[in-house]
Amino acid sequence: MTAPLLSPLALRGVELPNRIVVSPMCQYSAIEGSATDWHLMHLGQFAVSGAGLVIVEATHVEERGRITHGCLGLYSDDNEEALGRVLVFCRRHGGAKLGLQLSHSGRKGSARRPWEGRGEPLPPAEQPWPTVSCTSAPYDTGWPEPLALDAAGLATVREAHAAAARRAARIGIDLLELHIAHGYLLHGFLSPLCNTRTDQWGGSLENRMRFPLEVFDAVRAAWPDDRPAGVRVSATDWLEGGWTLEETCEFARRLKARGCDYLTVSSGGLSLKQQIAIGEGHQLPLATAVKNASGLPVMGVGMLFDPHHVNRAIGEGQCDLAAFARGMLSDPHWAWRAAAALGGEVGYPPQYIRAYRSPWLRGQRAQSGQ
Repeated sequence: MTAPLLSPLALRGVELPNRIVVSPMCQYSAIEGSATDWHLMHLGQFAVSGAGLVIVEATHVEERGRITHGCLGLYSDDNEEALGRVLVFCRRHGGAKLGLQLSHSGRKGSARRPWEGRGEPLPPAEQPWPTVSCTSAPYDTGWPEPLALDAAGLATVREAHAAAARRAARIGIDLLELHIAHGYLLHGFLSPLCNTRTDQWGGSLENRMRFPLEVFDAVRAAWPDDRPAGVRVSATDWLEGGWTLEETCEFARRLKARGCDYLTVSSGGLSLKQQIAIGEGHQLPLATAVKNASGLPVMGVGMLFDPHHVNRAIGEGQCDLAAFARGMLSDPHWAWRAAAALGGEVGYPPQYIRAYRSPWLRGQRAQSGQ
């Protein structure tokens, strides 16, 4: 019997060979939004890792929507060509399906790369750019005041998402994920701590959901009907008076009615004041609640390491897919270890057969997966 983690899953016209997902991880290594040889190496290693799905890092729909100068984009022909080259490389050598996360940083943009000063806005000498948000409230003390988007600005952002989705379709992306989490632009519209507008896009839950749903509708309409489109959400802000799990469940039901195929359930990111009790799988209960409320498949994410734990979570219906970020960075062949521990198989390049099929190494991997 195939272990739940290693079993296939169909989403629209795409079948994933297993439930192991390489989570989108910002690399801050693009040039003017375009992928580089770093992306060939970074994504290429995961394409041959045995994971069923590899999701390209947060890919920004506007130049002003980037987090840093090094963030990936899909807003120009050069961006499209550069990323297309990376995808051709990954497909030539690997068997993973390839997804992409569309994002707009909103008021958290125009920041330094993490290794240059984590959580710091760009100083005047480092070419900052004007940011946008649902209101003019800055992200935190010392951050610049963003432009509050008016109706014309909202239309521009909405079309930028649709245009990026069309570019993603042209370069053959299998699955698209819309980023509505972690305090970025669309999540900011949802949270009452950020969205204090008094027009049709602010105030009530209905109004706060309006623009993110409009953007999803535009993306879904621009995206091929036979390919899945999902959404990453922050299920809670972890702050009093903020976005709640109950509101996320209602948002999930609205997304399902609009053709959303799955949700990645994360949390937090709106404010540096959040207080989160972290631990292995600490967000899985949130994913389960959203799954049960909406009926949508959900992707669990956040500090997942033990193959047996993740396999149980999928087998018991807590989540349908499991996404790994730091775990994959530290162990790019985590899927090999999971297969050995669970007595199953995942894909591997034939050039690596001596390592994958080695009885001694497989035994070591099975032991480390206990």
